[in-house]
Amino acid sequence: MTDLVSEAFPVVSDLAEFPAALADGVVAIGNFDGVHRGHQAVLGEALEIARAQSVPAFALTFEPHPRTVFNPDKPVFRLTPEPMKARVMAATGLDGMVSLPFTRAFAGLEAEAFVHEILRDKLHIRHAVTGYDFHFGRGRRGTPDFLRAAGQSDGFGVTIVTAATDEAGEAVSSSRVRAALAAGDVVEANALLGYRWSVAADVRHGEKRGRDLGYPTANLALPAETELAHGIYAVRARANGGEWIDGVASFGRRPTFDNGAPLLEVFLFDFSGDLYGQTLQVMLAARLRAEERFDSVEALIAQMDRDSAEARAVLASLAPLGPIDLAVNGPPR
Repeated sequence: MTDLVSEAFPVVSDLAEFPAALADGVVAIGNFDGVHRGHQAVLGEALEIARAQSVPAFALTFEPHPRTVFNPDKPVFRLTPEPMKARVMAATGLDGMVSLPFTRAFAGLEAEAFVHEILRDKLHIRHAVTGYDFHFGRGRRGTPDFLRAAGQSDGFGVTIVTAATDEAGEAVSSSRVRAALAAGDVVEANALLGYRWSVAADVRHGEKRGRDLGYPTANLALPAETELAHGIYAVRARANGGEWIDGVASFGRRPTFDNGAPLLEVFLFDFSGDLYGQTLQVMLAARLRAEERFDSVEALIAQMDRDSAEARAVLASLAPLGPIDLAVNGPPR
């Protein structure tokens, strides 16, 4: 068993290791990339049904993202890699997560086999909850109506959750979150998620330019498919799950210097220490401005001073977006 969160929230990828404690439970099924407010509606419905019947509730999800499997040359910009997905799932109140490996062979599984071999015989479910747009099985034959009919014949309940909408009446989706991040609208992305989005990577050695400028940074290389807008961000960061520290970060190609490969460069306020080789989680609160090229190092430093002051002001008034944000990202500093 792979435990990504804690012993209280098991995460398994092998059906042979499915915990007996989750059997006869309510399963929420989906890709759940981002675990956004629309996904949370599905998970919340599963929790409500499970608690009413005094049985466990868990999620069934898939890794990697199916679109990446079918088009590996254009991998999907993942909002929540598996460890973060599990963390957010745990914050919703679920009792566990099954994360099945998604392969072309798995995609070729007939819809009937998915129901009989996985849902019925392996997971022993009492009830299944999915979103209105979830499909499964070879050729996507497993529609919501198919699942309802299968539940009637195999003795488990089925609930299909309609699209969750935002305050403007627009459907909440992973695509909308990705589009907001690509546009640099972190506030919009966080509102759709219901918690503040973050990235995590190991701190690597850089060119040490920040140190020379009076702004030593922790440098992170994000996956090439990351579609975050280049620019300057107010952030909080923590190393290896430790305490959050306020800071300011630049994501981009450093046009004043080398216009190289994109890096996330994080300057932590009032911090001194060695972060090399540690995993840094960086939570994005707001985008302050676009990336710019400066005519002189002095002009760059003056702007960095202004960016730092603005980031401090933004972070000073930061409050949790809700219970999930509080559980995932901790209380305000």
